[in-house]
Amino acid sequence: MTSTSDRAIMLADCQSFYASVEKADQPQYRDIPLAVAGDPERRSGIILAACPIAKDHGVTTAERLGDALAKCPELVIVKPRMGLYIDVSLMITAIYQRYTDLVEPYSIDEQFLDVTGSLQRYGTPQQLAKRIQARILEETGIYTRFGIGNTKILAKTACDNYAKKNDSGLFTLTREQLPDTLWKLPIAKMFMVGNRMTRHFNAMGLETIGQLATTPLEKLKLMMRRKFGRNSDIQAELYWRIANGIDDSPVFPGTHEAAPTTIGHMMTLPRDYGTLQELKIILLELTELVCQRCRSKGYMGHVVSVGCMGADFDRPSGFNRQMKMDDPTNVTNDVYRCAVQLLQQHWDGLPVRKVGISLSTLLPGNEYQLSLFDGNREKWMALEKATDAIKAKYGAASILRAVSVTAAGQAVDRSKKIGGHYR
Repeated sequence: MTSTSDRAIMLADCQSFYASVEKADQPQYRDIPLAVAGDPERRSGIILAACPIAKDHGVTTAERLGDALAKCPELVIVKPRMGLYIDVSLMITAIYQRYTDLVEPYSIDEQFLDVTGSLQRYGTPQQLAKRIQARILEETGIYTRFGIGNTKILAKTACDNYAKKNDSGLFTLTREQLPDTLWKLPIAKMFMVGNRMTRHFNAMGLETIGQLATTPLEKLKLMMRRKFGRNSDIQAELYWRIANGIDDSPVFPGTHEAAPTTIGHMMTLPRDYGTLQELKIILLELTELVCQRCRSKGYMGHVVSVGCMGADFDRPSGFNRQMKMDDPTNVTNDVYRCAVQLLQQHWDGLPVRKVGISLSTLLPGNEYQLSLFDGNREKWMALEKATDAIKAKYGAASILRAVSVTAAGQAVDRSKKIGGHYR
């Protein structure tokens, strides 16, 4: 077995991925500032990605569309096409897999590669990264950056702090280099340290990554216990290991293929929903979606959970409750009856902006208890299997419940989207 010190790990990151895909697909925008943004008509005018030219004008990811246009009036705005981005991401994954079978997706635009076994054929990690970088650019038009180390955290850190900022898009980081590189950076630059945690660390007198890294672990645990309470030892060790580049985890292609413990879906509504009838329509649509996912994955659920949340974050309202059903099921009507019961029992009557439902305590879908009191179960299962087949072939909106075409229904609009964004 290869030791951690002998490994060659890469974190490959696609530059401004959504914007880069759009420019590769629409060459007329190559030298023009471009950003991918949500749908302003649906209250989601947020910058999802900005090309380097747009960033040079001050446009940043996650800012409001209006603010971005104020900084750069000539900014070209493109609505997201999630289906295209997923296709290109899969193409890039396939390119990585030509060089190593150890490829682990980290996000749609970032992936870990263990190339330890490939170096005998392709040379040094830098040489191999340069080869892959050129191949991806040639085949997709997407520019990638590579952080290289012998652990995943070193590779990620190298990419975020150095490879993204140099001309080659490549950077190798070793633990021996940390005192002269990473440790000199402010603690806000450390992976998994956000604004709030930065303030906490600064209050403890830890202003640079090096100050945290060189603090003895037991002392750091004591400092964090004083700040956060007795149960912070694991968190303290996690931060200490990150700062020191210590990470024993392997690059594992099946990371996202583990058996699920919960299958659910939550959606933000385009407006406040204030009546029980409106909420029941959304709940039915979400129940149908969750049950369809359960059937596609071969599971039934024993516990149904329902959550509702209002739009006012200063005065949070809503609930999140669950109940155990008599028998595990993935039949929409069975789950929906229990979901409505939870809604009626726990909704406080205040406007709702977000609704979610999930099934947990999952069991294999091909094993279930027949009931003397429910002779229609197999009929409903057969019916839903048939509707699943129709939707798989003709699209999610090819067959709908009547309530989904009312003003409260969202199934038609949702069918045009992936991950909340238009295909």
